[in-house]
Order: sequence, then C-alpha cells, then structure tokens
Amino acid sequence: MNDDYLPLAYLNAWEYCPRRFYWEYVLGEMADNEHILMGRYLHDNINEPGESHQGDTLIRRQQWVWSDRLKVNGIIDAVEERENKLIPLEYKKGRISQHLNDHFQLCAATLCLEERLTVSIPYGEIFYHGNRRRQRVDFTPELRQMTESAIALSRESVDGAMPPPIRNSKKCRDCSLLGICLPKEVKLLRQPVSSTQSPPF
Repeated sequence: MNDDYLPLAYLNAWEYCPRRFYWEYVLGEMADNEHILMGRYLHDNINEPGESHQGDTLIRRQQWVWSDRLKVNGIIDAVEERENKLIPLEYKKGRISQHLNDHFQLCAATLCLEERLTVSIPYGEIFYHGNRRRQRVDFTPELRQMTESAIALSRESVDGAMPPPIRNSKKCRDCSLLGICLPKEVKLLRQPVSSTQSPPF
C-alpha cells in the first residue's frame, strides 16, 4: 500500500491528542505503558486473520481496508456478516463512553469498506473489555463528516509545527509518551515571565 496513506490507528491518535499524533506519526516516537501493554495483550486472541461462524453470523477477522479517496488504510479487528448486513467491529480495552477517537477509527474503516464494496453500512460496534459489552456506533452524516474532517486535518498537520500540549491532564497522565512529550514542562516554559519573576530554569 502507498506510503502516503494515513494508517487508521494514527487517526485514533490524532483525535486523542494532536501532539501525540505528531510524536508518533511524524517523528516516529513510540513508548509502552500499562495501557498499551494491556491493549496488546487483549488483542492477542483476535489478531489471527481468518473466518469463523457463531450461529448465523460469519466473522472475518483482521480485515485489511483502504480508501483511495481519503488516502487512509489499516486493519479492522473484525467484520461480522449476518442477514446480509455487514457490521464492522473493533475491540478496545477501556470502558464504554463517548470516545470520539474510537468512533473516528471505526467510522474511517467503514468508509473504506463502503468504498471497496459499494455498500452502505449504517452502524458498527465497539467491544469494550472494561465493561465486557458492545457499544453501537451509528454512522450518522455528522460522524462521517467529522471523521473526514479529522483525516484532512491530521494530514495537513504533518507539514506544520508540533501542536502544543492539550489541556486534558487525564489524557496526559494515561499517555505512554508522557516522559517524551513532557506536557507540564512545556506548558511551564511557555508561560510569560513577568518582571518580578525569575525564569523557570
């Protein structure tokens, strides 16, 4: 596949934090923490490509997808087929909530499937290990537009400067690149120094 196609996993990183996306995709920096290791462990059982049946459902695992229009590609964890309907499925280690980064990744994979198969897919699902439950994600016009906009913005950012740290300290705390990104230190250095203050170094 062409090198200039954006991998779907990096679209997830972009929505989580544009600065993380820049570190990983543009600069090639990677690091592990407990969240990354747990996610990798949970995927061990689903990372083998192949087909299986569960009742009247055909499950195709580890499907390679791409879009020439959007210039994105990647692997979706599974695509289920039942009653002549396709249901894209992603597995995540966390708990159910409105994770737009997960929704964007699933929606982008679906846009790829629709382009390749010339079908319309109304919804997909995300299995969250933290709840042992699936969350239905409806591919509304709004979600589709937001996903395509995120793809365009992430691609544009590649040629720009590194984004500043985000304000969500919880995301920073859980990020595997915390020790590389140093968001607190960068924020401190960016603060204006008054005439009565000493420089923070």
